[in-house]
Amino acid sequence: MSLILDREYLKGFVANEDIRNLQARVETAHNDLNHKTGKGNDFLGWTDLPSKIQDGFIVELEQLGKDVRQNSDCVISIGIGGSYLGIRATLEFLRGKDGFPIFYIGHNMSVDYHYRIFEQLKNKRVSVVVISKSGTTTEPALGFRLVKQFLKEKYSEAELKKRIICVTDEKKGALRKIADKNGYRSFVIPDDVGGRFSVLTPVGLVPLAIAGVDICSLVKGARDGQKEYSLMDLDKNICYQYAAARYALYKKGKVIEVTSSFYDNMQYLTEWWKQLYGESEAKGGEGIFPASLIMSTDLHSMGQLMQDGMRNVFETFLDVEQLSHCLAIPQEQEDLDGFNIVAGKDLDYVNKQAYKATAAAHFEGGVPNMTIRMEKCDEYHLGKLYYFYERAVGISGYLLGVNPFDQPGVEAYKKKMFALLGKK
Repeated sequence: MSLILDREYLKGFVANEDIRNLQARVETAHNDLNHKTGKGNDFLGWTDLPSKIQDGFIVELEQLGKDVRQNSDCVISIGIGGSYLGIRATLEFLRGKDGFPIFYIGHNMSVDYHYRIFEQLKNKRVSVVVISKSGTTTEPALGFRLVKQFLKEKYSEAELKKRIICVTDEKKGALRKIADKNGYRSFVIPDDVGGRFSVLTPVGLVPLAIAGVDICSLVKGARDGQKEYSLMDLDKNICYQYAAARYALYKKGKVIEVTSSFYDNMQYLTEWWKQLYGESEAKGGEGIFPASLIMSTDLHSMGQLMQDGMRNVFETFLDVEQLSHCLAIPQEQEDLDGFNIVAGKDLDYVNKQAYKATAAAHFEGGVPNMTIRMEKCDEYHLGKLYYFYERAVGISGYLLGVNPFDQPGVEAYKKKMFALLGKK
């Protein structure tokens, strides 16, 4: 049940020798992560987080999920960035586990978007999970104000205590004060885990448990990922191979990585990946630009650029071996479209041939590519993939010589926006 890294189409671009030549630097980065001695070591709690999650805590969250679902028709998840993308990525990947509706607020400030959500929820029993370390981030703070006003028109103060759950700092911050003052149930965001690495903390686990996700399997996958991808063995550790290959490609002028998948449920997973890698690597003029495509749809819009555009791009495909369903392609008597050649075959057979053809064509067109392949789309494999990507970006950041765990550039727009708003 391991992930597989296929590097066949790196030939001619990155040789095995190129990766072996990075052995010493990868080992230094590995030691900085393991011993928590590298840049940003105050935020390395994610490295051993899966093994530290208590089974009793998982049971507690599973019971919380049952209680909320029993008394609610849906849940609102309020958050942005790492407090939003991991939750949505997981549920989209699993295609809405158990069908319990979840609505997202606090990740944008579009009036029409919020108005439509409140209209949909007028006659629903609603519970809320608000996620913010500080409680002062603009989008979720304003979203929470709107949600509280909406709920106060529906429920008493006593009922609100049952329906509002806060995930925030243990001791400080605006949201902590709000939770303590009003008696809202709360869960703690660890101090040593940054937002974009927080999907396996209460940031992700609380709303996912409420949505009915098998968080036990998700954590089990991450635990196995921690064991497998934390080993300093460049010949066997595909996580480190991926990080080394990316760095080698970057040094050869491939400054854009496009993560592509032929499965639409990967769309928000790649959005999560884009934040993780963009915010971690891009410092001091360094960093690979992360982009994403969902095939085969995007082959009809971006395929030309990938095939014949500037050759500053490399590609990583996300593939799945086993799907949950089959759809046989029907036979047609006249065969006007010429596709009786695949009649009786599963639609995914054709999809996989499209993937193979695309990977080969892009390689021949000058786009080196590799494939991360998982056995199936379930919680276990997703948990493993989350840890794979987190570990790899830690190694990648250290190879680039940057601190992968801060985000100083994010503050620039906030200062200007607060000045325009007159906020201190």
